[in-house]
Amino acid sequence: MHESAGSTGRRRRFAAVARDERPDLALLCLLIAAEAHPDRDEERLADEAQIELDRLAGLLPALGRGTPPARWAEALAELLGGRLGFHGSPADYRRLESSLLDEVLLRRRGLPILLSVVWLEVARRAGAPVYGVALPGHFVVGFGDPHGEHVLADPFDGGRPLSDEEAGVLVAGATGAPAEPTAFSPAAPGEIVLRILNNIRAWASARPERSDVRLWAVDLSLLLPRHPARLRYERAELLVERGDFARGARELEEYAEVVAAMDPSAAESVRHRALAARAMLN
Repeated sequence: MHESAGSTGRRRRFAAVARDERPDLALLCLLIAAEAHPDRDEERLADEAQIELDRLAGLLPALGRGTPPARWAEALAELLGGRLGFHGSPADYRRLESSLLDEVLLRRRGLPILLSVVWLEVARRAGAPVYGVALPGHFVVGFGDPHGEHVLADPFDGGRPLSDEEAGVLVAGATGAPAEPTAFSPAAPGEIVLRILNNIRAWASARPERSDVRLWAVDLSLLLPRHPARLRYERAELLVERGDFARGARELEEYAEVVAAMDPSAAESVRHRALAARAMLN
């Protein structure tokens, strides 16, 4: 149940890239993919995907610095959504591959956030003013100035343009409440990566036999500079579920120490859970 040497090195690299001043979003996504493909050569996987992103960017028409945001969005939609057929469908939510950048580049199918990563990386390489928009329940991309002239596009729907009003309807449908102005702010790479890992955790949570996937998704999430503290509890519980009672109990006790000052009753409950885990060792 311990990490292999390759996994340890990969996670060190993931943590280092995540803490860069300007994290490489594509590389972080490809390190996630490498975690899902431990039998594949990590460097080759990353190189092939980066080469494909470069190739796709080279297929875009040459557009200058003063190109209107709508023209950038149109060019990406024509190439990726139209000519190359990148889009999503409800069936993609049932596949782990839909959250792995190398697979999305190969299959040209994926979840909204992974298709958006493809758009972001291709557009960025071509010099477009592009950013990700982490709407609740649906990830899209923006072109231009998020606080001025801009255009939103939905890569999951082949690049369909979205007005701010239409995006607001998407948010209201997902949350039952009007969209806050902050919902349209550019998403940072760390935020994007954490959301991808949350999707992987959700996929694995619905499949108890894939607790291995859920565990590495939690482990990578914990390496990000910003992550929910409760992930430490989730990791400890997963260890117990997977039969690693000693480590699980130890991490439950450590988590109890962290929350004791804020919520003594919760800490006591976690300690009891740790005792129960230790009892399973007998």
